[in-house]
Amino acid sequence: EVQLVESGGGLVQPGGSLRLSCAASGFTFGIYSMSWVRQAPGKGLEWVSSIMSDASRTSYADSVKRRFTISRDNAKNTLYLRLNNLKTEDTAMYYCGKGWSGNPSVRGQGTQVTVSS
Repeated sequence: EVQLVESGGGLVQPGGSLRLSCAASGFTFGIYSMSWVRQAPGKGLEWVSSIMSDASRTSYADSVKRRFTISRDNAKNTLYLRLNNLKTEDTAMYYCGKGWSGNPSVRGQGTQVTVSS
């Protein structure tokens, strides 16, 4: 069974940082691209970032470029997203997904990020 389990979210002040993790199981993690997407309250799903299977290429939404960093550890079957200089508009449920996609067919249950003073 394919499983993706996100963690690391929380409440942080504007300008703060978080690191999200996504533990993958049930498939050969190291041969798949992976993505992060997010959904703010009352809004649709928004693609955040994607990374190739060997981390040779990454891509970011303009709204998070130069603030967020996607990475992966294939030995640990884990995907990461480092969030720096957080803004109130970054408040959302963050999901990791299998594949290079803005709407992954396989997603975890999500981890909540709330940016507020």
